[in-house]
Amino acid sequence: MSEITLNSEQLKKILKIAIVELLRENREEVSDFLAEIIEDVAMERTIAEGETTELVSHESIFFTSN
Repeated sequence: MSEITLNSEQLKKILKIAIVELLRENREEVSDFLAEIIEDVAMERTIAEGETTELVSHESIFFTSN
């Protein structure tokens, strides 16, 4: 079996081609994956913000007095 040697520029070019191909062939899966990451980050930020804000009652959120 022969050995293949690549320099860093060749490896970089091959990796870019492979990543582009992966994104093109799996567009829906990649899109779903990125959406999930964005949702997770948003939830994490919301939880962190909630930990530093004043607590409010359930009634003050869902019921308003007229």
